[in-house]
This record gives sequence, C-alpha cells and structure tokens, in this order.
Amino acid sequence: MQVQAAVGGRVPTWFSRRRLLEEKLTDLHRCTNLDAVNQIHAQVLKAHLHHDLFVAPKLITAFSLCRHIAAAVNVFNQVPHPNVHLYNTVLRAHAHNASHPSIPFNTFFRMQQNGLFPDNFTYPFLLKCCSGPSSLPLVKMIHAHVQKFGFYHDIFVPNSLIDSYSRCAELDRASRVFDEMPVRDMVSWNTMLDGYVKAGEMDKAFELFERMPERNIVSWSTMVCGYSKTGDMVMAREAAELFRRMDEAGMRPDDGFLFSVLSACTESGMLGLGRRIHESMRRWRFRCGTKVLNAFIDMYAKCGCLDAAFGVFDGMMGKKDVVSWNSMIQGYALHGRGEKALELFSRMVQEGFEPDAYTFIGLLCACTHAGLVDEGRKYFYSMERVYGIVPQVEHYGCMIDLLGRRGHLKEAFTLLRSMPMEPNSIILSGLLNACRMHNDVDLARAVCEQLFKLEPADPGNYSLMSNIYAQAGDWKNVANVRLQMKNTGGQKPSGASSIEVEEVVHEFTVFDQSHPKSDDIYRMIDRLVQDLKQVGYVPMVHQ
Repeated sequence: MQVQAAVGGRVPTWFSRRRLLEEKLTDLHRCTNLDAVNQIHAQVLKAHLHHDLFVAPKLITAFSLCRHIAAAVNVFNQVPHPNVHLYNTVLRAHAHNASHPSIPFNTFFRMQQNGLFPDNFTYPFLLKCCSGPSSLPLVKMIHAHVQKFGFYHDIFVPNSLIDSYSRCAELDRASRVFDEMPVRDMVSWNTMLDGYVKAGEMDKAFELFERMPERNIVSWSTMVCGYSKTGDMVMAREAAELFRRMDEAGMRPDDGFLFSVLSACTESGMLGLGRRIHESMRRWRFRCGTKVLNAFIDMYAKCGCLDAAFGVFDGMMGKKDVVSWNSMIQGYALHGRGEKALELFSRMVQEGFEPDAYTFIGLLCACTHAGLVDEGRKYFYSMERVYGIVPQVEHYGCMIDLLGRRGHLKEAFTLLRSMPMEPNSIILSGLLNACRMHNDVDLARAVCEQLFKLEPADPGNYSLMSNIYAQAGDWKNVANVRLQMKNTGGQKPSGASSIEVEEVVHEFTVFDQSHPKSDDIYRMIDRLVQDLKQVGYVPMVHQ
C-alpha cells in the first residue's frame, strides 16, 4: 500500500520534491517572471543548493532576464568558489542590464586575483559593457589581453572588439582589428559595416559592402537604412537603387528589415521607396506582422498619403493594436483632418481598445489643427477622470497650443501656471507665437520672461519677441530686443523644407540658389504670389 501511495503521488517524498525542483531549474534560464524566480530561489536556499555550480548560473541568468541585477549579484556572491563559467554568467548579466563598466571590470579583476584564466566568452561579455568614448581605455586594455593571450583566432572575440571600438567612435581602430583578422565571418563584415553606417561614413560603408564575399538580409538592411536616414538627394537615390538590387538578388526581407527601413523612410520623407517596398510585399505575398503594418501606416500618414494609410489600417483584420489606432489618429491630426481623427477614436473605444497617453496626444493635436476647442477641453479633462491617464507635459503643451491658437490666451496662461511640472521651451514659444497672432504684447512679455530664463541664448525667441513689438509699432523695444540678441551672439538659422519628387528628396533654404532649377522655382514662386494677391493676400512686412 505504501508503494501504491508513492506511485499515485499522494505522499511527497524528499526524492519527489528534489525532482520537481530540478524540473523547474531546467527551464529557469528562460523565466522572466520575477515572482516565480524568487519562489524557486527560496526552494534552492531551503534545499542548500545555492552553492551548486550548476544551479547558481541558472538563477543568475533568470534574475538578469527579470532586470534584477542586485539579486543576480547576490546569488553569485553566495558561491564560495566560483568557476570561470559562473564569472562569465555574472558578467553577461551586467552586460544585459547595462551596468556601469566599473562593476563588471571589478568582477573581472577579482576573477584574475582568484587565479582563474579568462576564456573566449569572458572578453565579449566585458566588451558588451563598454560604450562611448569614456570606455575606450577599457576596450584598449581588453584588446591588449586578447593579443597577449592569443584569442584573436577565436572569431567571436575580434568581432566584439570591432563592435566596441565602433561604439566608442574609434572606427580606425575597428578597421585595423577587422583587417588583422585571420578569418572573417558574416558577423565580422556586418559589424564593420554597421560601424561605418552609424558614423555616417556611407562611402566607406558602400566600399566595404561591395567587397563582401556574400551578403545576408542584415547587410542589405544596414545599407538601405543608412542611405534612407540621411535624407540627402543622392543618398535617397542610392537607397532606392540598393533596394532594387536586393529585390533582383532574390533577397527576401524579414520584419526587422522592413521595420527599420520604413522607419528611416518616415524620418526622411522617402515616400517613393516606402511605396516600392509595399508593392514588393504584395508581389511576394509577404505576410507582415502588426509591427511592420503599423510602420506602413505611420509612413503613409506622415507623408500625407492618408488614403493609403487607412487602406493598410482597414486591412489589418484581427491584427490591430493600440499603436495601429494611434498612428492613424495622429496621421489625421497631422494633416488637419480633426473630425476624422475623433471619429476614429470613437470607433477605437467601441471596438474595445484601451486608449493610452499617445492616443490623447493625437486627439489633442487633431483638435488643435482643426480648431476644436470644446472637444479639446473634453478630451483633456477626461484623460484622468475617465481613463486614469495622468496628463504629461506633452498633453499640457497640446492643450495650451490649442487655446492659444484660438485666442483663449488668458485660459492658456492660467493652464500653463497650473501645470504640476515646469513648462518647457516648446510650450512657452508656442504660447509666445499665439501672443503674436493675437497681438497680446503684455502677455507676450510675461511668457518671454520665462522663456529667456530657460533659453537665454536661443536667437529664435528674441526674433519672435522682436516681431511682436514690430507688429505693435513699438520700435524702441524692437531695437532693445535686437540689441539683446546681438549681445548673446546668437543668429537665427535659416529655415529649411524638403519635398520628394520621383523618389528624389529636394531640400530648400531661404534665398537658396544651389538647386539646379532655382531660376524656374523662383519664377513659379513669384507667379504664385501674384495669383494670391489677386484673391486678397496681403504680405506681412515690417519696417
């Protein structure tokens, strides 16, 4: 009967409890639930297994995945005689949690003091902790160790050195490591390529790309994204050409590639390349994930193609998330389609989606661009009361901008003074511009006083205040403000705008003559001004 009870699992024994714990430990290194990891840690302590060199690394990894580096270090410190594997595990935990480099390096020095010799995993984990010019001496020290102890032949180590030197903005050193490698793999080439691209060295990147014995999706993605992010006319053509070559080579992108390139297209306004990618996705019958579809919505919306954006959005049957709704709402808001944005929000709530802080930024922007003051007030004050979302500085900024633009300057200033946080320069300059629009010189002075304290050397603020005085005919104060601006040594930079025509981005600045068709452009501007004057346009000029 005792045997039957044991087999039935009704009488837990020391053996069954131990086996159950071992089963939990098997998958522990993949666990990201801190409460579960703490429970297993308690069982480990109770079973006196915390010294075990098989158990401790699993616990350290689990705590690291839960972003609890203090607990991971505590587990490490409880092992009286750690081996190299355990040291490497805690170093990897520090790298994963972005610890200050001094902490993992102190562990590394302790490891050496205890007579343990680093292996080919130790150095890459240490190098992962190094980023930025301040870490350069540490990277150079590791480099010296690698050379001294002969780890150059382990490809994982020099690849990590290339990455670290690149992150320290030391591309010449990274290039030397790359050139000295006896054997290179795909990671070596892609890491060096990524270093050049992130530093904006696109010519060197392209030269390296052309030398590559073989390329994978990471290589193509790095180059296309690099060209796309520059926003330069020539680079835009290169990005489009490179994508064409990639397509012809039969290289099919993954979600990571698509998201990166579409984000770059959005950032630089490269609608043509974005459309070409979308057409290729349809041709390949590529099933995009939600994140990529959201990137398409964002790109089309920000480039002004609202119908195309809504087409992607409406086709996301069962794939929509709150980001999808936010992107579409913000697209409508950005292009003055306030009513559409509010309609979409109502539909979002009806379909059971919970709005977040970004949703309300989109709604308030929509109200601002469409001049919907009452609706703006309603959404702003319902955020916390109805949805439990505490308004942040961005929400206050949108609301103050809405009130200011529509002439409710006193209400805008009252809301500004009631903010639970300090207003930033964007909010203040927006309200100052509203004072210019509605000729409120007294309020402009009060706003400007705060703005000058925040940004005493920004020439744009002085220029705006000078224009307000000029509009009011107060030439004495115009002269005073311009003298102040001169004394700060500031000069307002020229404004710039860009437009894409046939997959080429053209950029213009004030009085720019560099464009090859500048004569035609200026003739067209003069013609447009004449046409506008005929329908009542009066240019605003100051003495």
